[in-house]
Amino acid sequence: VHQTGALKPAQVDREFSNQSTVDVMETTLHRQLKEHFREPGSEVEVKLGRYRIDVVNGDRLVEIQRSGLAAIRDKILKLCQEGYQVEVVKPLVARKKLIKLTRKNGTVTDSRWSPLRCTILDLFDELLYFTRVFPHPNLKLIVPMIEIEEIRYPGKGRRRRRRKNDFQVLDRQILEIGESQEFATAIDLHRLMPVELPKRFGTAELAKGLGVPRYQAQRICYVMKKTGSAIEVGKQGNAIVYQLVSKTAAAKSLKAKRTKKILKVPKLKRAS
Repeated sequence: VHQTGALKPAQVDREFSNQSTVDVMETTLHRQLKEHFREPGSEVEVKLGRYRIDVVNGDRLVEIQRSGLAAIRDKILKLCQEGYQVEVVKPLVARKKLIKLTRKNGTVTDSRWSPLRCTILDLFDELLYFTRVFPHPNLKLIVPMIEIEEIRYPGKGRRRRRRKNDFQVLDRQILEIGESQEFATAIDLHRLMPVELPKRFGTAELAKGLGVPRYQAQRICYVMKKTGSAIEVGKQGNAIVYQLVSKTAAAKSLKAKRTKKILKVPKLKRAS
């Protein structure tokens, strides 16, 4: 596996730093993903206790999460611990087309492709604050790579002061849904590791194998360790040495989280 195009946090932040607000209404993108991942006859936007569920496919709860996984961490953990089968759809934007309007619902002034792109390795950035939840016997992560169009117009939104190049997002919509990958266990993360990775490796070897900066390899190793996908086995100088865990060890760790029972989803009412 060789991934390129990774960006430093400062580069990623620059794309969004001037965005003052995003309209609170559901985006077209969110609706499209719900329709894509719902099964025939399934319910959407239903209430389960104090939670709103995007899609209910039989006894599986499906949560669509365009923004960071940290925002739904407690919700997903609670549902999994209660015994519900949960699928979290976390799309990564492989390519984004920016459409600029003169004003809200105005005419198009500019259209271009953003230079910023995600790869499947960006999943590790999402998992940084989701390791208390993943992996779990009742949880599956579904990660589709998508191509989207984002429609913007000038505005400061709720900011008290206007800044240069401030904009608001009118809508986002999917142009294409690419390959999806599923992750249910710590071992599944091994698929994202380079083929030639040594049995014992440090962040330098991982960075070289994946073709990413060292800081990104450090974050990946942190997530691998916290999810139980890899363990520390020593040091080489000041550098930590890691080793991927075996399937047996990962299965044993996952078994410890198993709930006493798997809950069936009751007949639910659509959320108002």
